[in-house]
Amino acid sequence: MPVVYLETYGCQMNLADTELLLGHLGRSGYARTDDPSAADVLLLNTCAIREHAQERVMSRLGELRHYKAGRPNVQIGLAGCLAQHLRDRLLASVPFLDFIVGPDSYRRLPELLAQGAAFVDVRLGREETYSDITPERADGVRAWISIMRGCDKFCSFCVVPYVRGRERSLPASAVLEQVRAAVAAGHREVVFLGQTVNAYRDGDVDFGELLRRASAGLERIRFTSPHPCDMTEAVIAAIAECDAVCPQLHLPVQSGADTVLARMERGYTTEQYLRLVERLRASKPGLALNTDIIVGFPGESEGDFEATLELMREVRYDNAFMFKYSRREHTKSFAWPETVSEAEKGRRLQAVIELQERIAAEINQELIGQSVPVLVEGPARRGEGWRAGKTPQFKTAVFAAGAATIARGTTVPVQVRSATAHTLVCELRGA
Repeated sequence: MPVVYLETYGCQMNLADTELLLGHLGRSGYARTDDPSAADVLLLNTCAIREHAQERVMSRLGELRHYKAGRPNVQIGLAGCLAQHLRDRLLASVPFLDFIVGPDSYRRLPELLAQGAAFVDVRLGREETYSDITPERADGVRAWISIMRGCDKFCSFCVVPYVRGRERSLPASAVLEQVRAAVAAGHREVVFLGQTVNAYRDGDVDFGELLRRASAGLERIRFTSPHPCDMTEAVIAAIAECDAVCPQLHLPVQSGADTVLARMERGYTTEQYLRLVERLRASKPGLALNTDIIVGFPGESEGDFEATLELMREVRYDNAFMFKYSRREHTKSFAWPETVSEAEKGRRLQAVIELQERIAAEINQELIGQSVPVLVEGPARRGEGWRAGKTPQFKTAVFAAGAATIARGTTVPVQVRSATAHTLVCELRGA
């Protein structure tokens, strides 16, 4: 039986793809190992969204090379977005790389590996959803379920449509079967994944209807990442009316300046975004909002940057993923001249980080004294007897369990005693 070792880089969609790969390879006769020295196939599932992820993958490839020294038949390969994005450069610069497989070619991977020869398969299609392949999910409280693949938005800075293809949705029946299987396996929470997840549609089943159907019998459901332009009233109503849908939403804004949003081709203005935030918060009490922010986009002036800070102050996000603009080949903005220096990008990034840290700390400190339910995920890093988990708003909560035996997957009530920007320190109620 051949043995595969697989590492994952990037977002939750890459994690879900890794589970898909492991499930498919496992049913094709491959065993899995966590020891690269014991593997016949060394595979990195990669991300192309940020330059830093690319650098990490290239460094790791160099480290894996020595496993071929004593066993030349070991196959080293790349899967995922980076493999799709930089295939020509990778083949020229990494001579020991045996294969490259893109996001729409996983179905053919076992067959291609069995041939024993080097190969590149990066064909993108409009049909592949892998809806008939059961992922091999890790143990835990949370199950990631990809409900759609690809993207049709073509934001000027984003490489996703070029490395993951065009948008297509899994059949609703396949999604719901995965939900049932996840619940049966002990997962208490599912997360629907898609690059524009709320654009999901299978016939007459839109994303709002999918949420309603999936919520039955499920404790918690989340989704990421929705696009503001696809946040319809039907979706907002489902978020409001389904108790299982958590009061937490990742709503990428990218910039607080209309001029920058227009150049990014995001499809909305700051005014439209802010009105959407109002409707969402009115419909779902206690809603926590997270976002993505990019600084230093070509053409971003100091005034544009200040507008982003002002939007952050107005919305008051619970959390944010904040980045310096990074040019990606094949995107529209790749050809545009950089107008913000690296030093200035760094200054702006530090400013948004400091503002977000302050806002998040203030929001969390307002929770002190309140009781919140926590879905326990396992031991906390604080030491023996401490547990960690997530609130419905996806805030990390830690508490001392004492002599109590609290299993992973248990939801317990706790009271918040103190808080930082990232963690609620709590006390188990009734302890």
